[in-house]
Amino acid sequence: MSLLDTQFIDQMKQELQVLKEKALKELADISDGKSADPKEWKARFPNRGDADDENAQEVAVFSGRLSLEKTLKKTLKDIDQALENINKGDYGICKHCSKPISEARLKARPTSSSCIDCKKKLKGED
Repeated sequence: MSLLDTQFIDQMKQELQVLKEKALKELADISDGKSADPKEWKARFPNRGDADDENAQEVAVFSGRLSLEKTLKKTLKDIDQALENINKGDYGICKHCSKPISEARLKARPTSSSCIDCKKKLKGED
């Protein structure tokens, strides 16, 4: 069970919702939006023309969109997990050591699922 106070958790929940809306909007801007589920959206290939330089631009833009799509989908997954943890009462608890994650860390990265010590260990910075 989370040791964070309810006001802080409510603040983080609101911030996570804002981050989710922003990520969904960005994903919609670059995607085909053919599915009701944003997780199924695919980056849209731009059509700039048939000239060689236009084709090169299309490939460059599409490549950037693919990278952004991957990043945004991971962000949405992390946000959804954090919101689920809030609903379960597990928000702010490290998934590795079960110790509290500091409020400062959660303010800096509301989707954090591990404490600083465990994150350092995972990155080999220990």
